[in-house]
Amino acid sequence: MTDSAIRTQKVTFKSAEGGDLAARLDSPKDRVRAYALFAHCFTCSKDVFAASRISQALAARGIAVLRFDFTGLGDSDGDFANTNFTSNVQDLIAAADFLREEYEAPALLIGHSLGGAAVLAAAHRMPEARAVATIAAPSSAEHVKAHLNASLDEIESAGEAEVMLSGRPFRIRKQFLDDIEGRALAGEIAHMKKALIVFHAPRDEIVSIDNATDIFVAAKHPKSFVSLDDADHLLSRRKDAVYVADVMSAWASRFIDEQGEEAATEPVENGIVRVEETRAGKLQQRVLVRGHVLTADEPEDLGGMDSGPTPYDLLLAALGTCTSMTLRMYADRKKWPLERVRVDLTHERVHAEDCADCETGTGMIEVLTRDIALSGDLDEAQREKLLEIADKCPVHRTITHEMHIPTKIVG
Repeated sequence: MTDSAIRTQKVTFKSAEGGDLAARLDSPKDRVRAYALFAHCFTCSKDVFAASRISQALAARGIAVLRFDFTGLGDSDGDFANTNFTSNVQDLIAAADFLREEYEAPALLIGHSLGGAAVLAAAHRMPEARAVATIAAPSSAEHVKAHLNASLDEIESAGEAEVMLSGRPFRIRKQFLDDIEGRALAGEIAHMKKALIVFHAPRDEIVSIDNATDIFVAAKHPKSFVSLDDADHLLSRRKDAVYVADVMSAWASRFIDEQGEEAATEPVENGIVRVEETRAGKLQQRVLVRGHVLTADEPEDLGGMDSGPTPYDLLLAALGTCTSMTLRMYADRKKWPLERVRVDLTHERVHAEDCADCETGTGMIEVLTRDIALSGDLDEAQREKLLEIADKCPVHRTITHEMHIPTKIVG
């Protein structure tokens, strides 16, 4: 899948405090394998290079990723000075709730730098998540103090101070320091009960490699470590961000695809067409028939992801394919010079009084329009006969005759 097969949409959701948090959802245009949640680095935004590149690269591999601005950062509401590590964790939980309600709960949690620490702290609050990935993450929230050394005394004495971080001024208050005081994560890591992969560069000058060791040692199996060699802390080189996405996607597949594969490979008896929700979107469906797998969906303006044909598209396709096959079999039996059949179909609802050929005189009726193009050296009589035969295709006869659909709940 290429970047052209990815869609990025702006979304918003409410924080625990009720403010609007700005987010982007990067997703594949076809089937979504799973959803992931990305937490960016300290004082960064959802659009920082590492977040955008990794999210888009994962989307190109079938994993939809929600990345958002924490309260007070980027395009999100709120005052950064009033936030702290605990509020970041609450924002993450709100983001997971949003995915669960609108799409599907995140199966993969990703955190970069302090966002990685927040993900580790929040993971046990997201039961559906099966895998966690950290990138250059500290093993303790208190690690942030190292970047505030020059202002710590002022913050303690005056209650707040303006601090330059990544070339930009931020106001840090004492409540932030109080919140991260002694906030180690070893216990939460040990009990999160999820697969873990730790990405870290040995020469990271912002968060030392010792932090990766602490996280890895605290975690239970299954766990993995990937060295990022000479990458910088922010993964500012494109190749480093893409490498992380490649490895993360391959690693996560072992955990996030298990449930989907079981559903897809469950045997379906001949003669049965099975339709089931994928939960990779509000409306996306998987259609299973004789070992074939199709995807059905609705357009984005109707609440879907436009990842497959709609139910009415499939109805038209059934009529069109049946029509074309019926004409082909008839022409071949007659040895007529029919080279190719093309059938264009549309569906609309019209007022009965606008339909001259309809028996119903009032209300709305369904109209399926079928335009048939026939290629080949056919005479007019042959064309007229094939038009007559089109109405004899089995699907046409099914949908125009009396129909009964017995329905019952079986599970």
